[in-house]
Amino acid sequence: MNFLYPGFLFFLLAVVIPILIHLFNFRKFRKVYFSNVQFLKAAQEQNSSREELKNLLILLCRILAIVFVVLAFARPYISEGGAGYDPARGNLVHIYIDNSYSMAAVNKDGSLLDEARRRAKEIARQYSPNDRFQLITNDFEGRHQRLVSYEELLNLLDEIKISAAHRSLQQVINRQNSTDAGKRNRFNYIISDFQRGFVGSKAINSDRESHLSLVRLQANTQPNVGADSIWSLSPAHKPGEQEKFVVKLHNYSAESSTAIPVKLMINNQQKVLARLSIPAGKSLTDTISFSGLSAGWQKGVLSIKDFPLTFDDELKFTFKVNSGINILHISGDPSERHITSLFSGDSYFRLSTMPESNVVYSAFSGYQLIILSGLKSPSSGLALQLKGFIQNGGTVVIFPDLDAKTTEFSSFLQGVSLPPVLSMSKDTVSVTALDLKSNIFNDVFEEVPAKLDLPKVYRHLLYQRNTRSNRRDIMKLPGDQSFFSRYGLGAGQVYLSASSLTADDSNLPQHPVFVPLLYKIAFTSMQEQPLYYTIGKDNLLSSQQLTLNPNQSLRLRSGREEVIPEVRQSPGKTLLYIADQIRAAGFYKLMKTDSLLSIYAFNESRAESDMHFTGDKALAQLFGTKNLTIAGAGSSLSPAAQENNHTELWKLCLVLCAVFLAAEALLIRFFNKKTI
Repeated sequence: MNFLYPGFLFFLLAVVIPILIHLFNFRKFRKVYFSNVQFLKAAQEQNSSREELKNLLILLCRILAIVFVVLAFARPYISEGGAGYDPARGNLVHIYIDNSYSMAAVNKDGSLLDEARRRAKEIARQYSPNDRFQLITNDFEGRHQRLVSYEELLNLLDEIKISAAHRSLQQVINRQNSTDAGKRNRFNYIISDFQRGFVGSKAINSDRESHLSLVRLQANTQPNVGADSIWSLSPAHKPGEQEKFVVKLHNYSAESSTAIPVKLMINNQQKVLARLSIPAGKSLTDTISFSGLSAGWQKGVLSIKDFPLTFDDELKFTFKVNSGINILHISGDPSERHITSLFSGDSYFRLSTMPESNVVYSAFSGYQLIILSGLKSPSSGLALQLKGFIQNGGTVVIFPDLDAKTTEFSSFLQGVSLPPVLSMSKDTVSVTALDLKSNIFNDVFEEVPAKLDLPKVYRHLLYQRNTRSNRRDIMKLPGDQSFFSRYGLGAGQVYLSASSLTADDSNLPQHPVFVPLLYKIAFTSMQEQPLYYTIGKDNLLSSQQLTLNPNQSLRLRSGREEVIPEVRQSPGKTLLYIADQIRAAGFYKLMKTDSLLSIYAFNESRAESDMHFTGDKALAQLFGTKNLTIAGAGSSLSPAAQENNHTELWKLCLVLCAVFLAAEALLIRFFNKKTI
């Protein structure tokens, strides 16, 4: 048995009062003389024992009456288990209100968000004024971290608005349980329509010491088609060249959608207009092409027309059309012309050549791609500079000179974190396989012939095999030997060939695969940022390597909104941490003072697009805890009833107190009543 107000037990000391009265009877007796007291003495002796019994019973009734009246004020109760509820500790009430886009839906009682506010107020109203409350929304605002009173909670509830942020049910429960409840009883309430995207399909981990109540708001399943995603098929974005993008639309309804208008705008100019039909519950991808772009940042908007849900009808994205790629060719053979012939035919590639004997290391930072071919005596200094260039995001291609000293070339390779040379093979073999899934060859062949003509190799180096997980063979030789491989190093990559560009060693430079191989390597050497980011999900942006003075800062601007990100330097790039500062979809310009560095696109999460909901039975299975209550729209959720998982005894104490007072009165009135 426990007590709600144990301090009142101190008044049990009041039982001393009737005991003292019983022990010290201060009544004065008067002597009465009789002629013969023989019979009177016998009567007095008989009545004295009965009187003593009467006094003891009266004393017991008075003591018990005092005890039970004190216990009634101490509020005793018997706990029945459950969530370990203790009324004496007070309560901490967490209330989560789903303010995602789906809560803007309207039912007979207004919007779901308005109904959620009303249900939250009803819950809070049934708790004690001394209890504390915490409000949580999808925004996870810092001001909602603190505990508030009932009046403050009402003000916070009225300020809630629909938000683009999306959270999962597990994230919400973790957020509620992250607050230290101290000695208070914890009660968690989640008020939502419980979309499938919000609930998920994995088991939910909840705090078994708290009682969790799921308050369901009745929402209707609505048809919806959303602009799901977009990605580029173009190997590089070149001025005036044709651009290819793939768009993906998703039909979330149970009926097919026909003739959905699709429009693509680039820099406020319409590029594509089409109509697409999507089967029920399916996705549709379509390739769109356009051209006529100039160099610089491009702001694109893919839009459809679909009602009644419109928040996912637009998908914003950005990309940069570069005026060219800077390529450096370091050659140890002046007669070698394959690299020059390959890149000089296109003005998009700005090729510079340096002889092996006169390499300017300070110029490396101005290039995206460095090609080494036929180096006679590569130095350790060159290896050190190339390693730093690769780690900072650069791309290097190495074609060895098979007649150079093996030990010296191996030392150079190890300086760039590449495997050393084991030996040289003079067997004539052919390349056995191309990695068609790599970003080098994934879009080169429209149809792969059954017998693909592959390069022949007359001499090649055998490199030491290791267990490096960052190696990927682009072309292989018989015996699973590498001919052309890619290695990751820091933020960049290096391609290593097993043969040279000399015709005596292989026919790779004359083979048709040589052109797309080098071109795709050049295109992929350009570091491109993602087309778009998702609000509430992506809080770390990437940018090219930026250098800031101590007093300089970067700013993200969109109209009147301005965000100052936290800058984190990483090898080859600069990371911008924005936390939850961006809450509206749009285009955000990254500014350094008045200079435009890049443009980022932010979109709402598509997790709210699926307007299907999780049933009560499925919710109960995900939790699997007895401290769970699920209340539908038509049910009454009484927090007072939920928290009373104990039996109050104060009423019984008052009844017993009255009983013993009545027993005392009856003893005094009728017990051992004398008759004369």
